[in-house]
Amino acid sequence: MRYIDWNVTARMDEIYVRQYLEDREISGWFLLDLSPSIDFGTTQSRKRDQLLSFVAVLSRLLTRHGNRVGVIAYGDRVEAPIPPSTGRRQVLRLIHELDRRAPLASAPFTALGELLAAAAKTIRRRSLVFIVSDFISAPGWETPLAMLARRHEIVAVRLVDPREMELPDIGGVYFNDAETGEQLFVDTHDERFRRRFIEAAKAREKALSETFARHGIAVLPLSTDDDLVSAVIRFAAARKRGRAAAHAAAGR
Repeated sequence: MRYIDWNVTARMDEIYVRQYLEDREISGWFLLDLSPSIDFGTTQSRKRDQLLSFVAVLSRLLTRHGNRVGVIAYGDRVEAPIPPSTGRRQVLRLIHELDRRAPLASAPFTALGELLAAAAKTIRRRSLVFIVSDFISAPGWETPLAMLARRHEIVAVRLVDPREMELPDIGGVYFNDAETGEQLFVDTHDERFRRRFIEAAKAREKALSETFARHGIAVLPLSTDDDLVSAVIRFAAARKRGRAAAHAAAGR
């Protein structure tokens, strides 16, 4: 399995990646969750903004070295793929197609498994696959994830917002479900409710981490209050440490 060994530095707000590749090009695929929940954001950006920035930066990095990139998107259903291609024109096409999309007012609850199953059928050649999602989904997506991981190198790009991990004490507020439009009144003065919210968030984090670890999938957390360059650098450094530890263990 070929991979990109990310050696990343940042200078003047630009990312520099040294890639160690075989002579032939790779195909990079972005599996994009564009369901209504990615339009959530309580800081300087929304999840959608981070998704767009990530695709723009990584597609440019990959195509700069002659590699091809393509997209399979999911809004309220799996959409027709944008076939992989290389060059600046392909990058501009991806950015234009994503930027012009209007947010969905509502949609059925996200079925991430449908996107992953479609990708497993579509992507025949071994590829580098970025799953960009908040992973807020109906159950049943682990099986197609495992199918993808057996054939491809997978990076799970987790879109998150700080308010998904804890609630501030701000009194009574209405929460709106981005997917269904349903409203729920919550009294955030209630300490027991805030504690249950945090416990549920931690349990979800633990379950996701275990799922990704079970299938050997690298995870790049991308928060709405984070800087994209910093997030990619941390991810690259963690991968480098992980590979070094694996080589050291193999040499014992």
